[in-house]
Amino acid sequence: MAETLTPALEDYLETILQLCEDNGTAKISDIAKRLKIAKPSVTQAVASLRRDGLVNQAPYGPISLTTKGQSQARDIWRRHQIISHFLLEILKVSPAVAEKDACMIEHVISPETVFRMADWLGDEHPSSFRPVLRD
Repeated sequence: MAETLTPALEDYLETILQLCEDNGTAKISDIAKRLKIAKPSVTQAVASLRRDGLVNQAPYGPISLTTKGQSQARDIWRRHQIISHFLLEILKVSPAVAEKDACMIEHVISPETVFRMADWLGDEHPSSFRPVLRD
């Protein structure tokens, strides 16, 4: 990622990606409902994502991801999926705990650790997770 996003902004990107895939569009009200936060907070976050060139939104219109935003959102989602899969399959934690922990861990985990988790699971490595590995 070129710029460092806060964990909250990463959550917004991930949510916008999921809503667009589920519904074809993302709206402020849908994001607020999914994240269980107030609409003004979503509006402020979307404005920040728009300034960073990650989303598009006409005034009061639906939100879409830019190519850059979609790439970053997919990386965040993939990181989440790898962590969740590792917690479920390798550590055998419950689905609820795996989901909650993956949501927290995805923001602080190193690319090398995600790469190693994916390798352990036999998952394909996204190019963004290819760290310089030192053996």
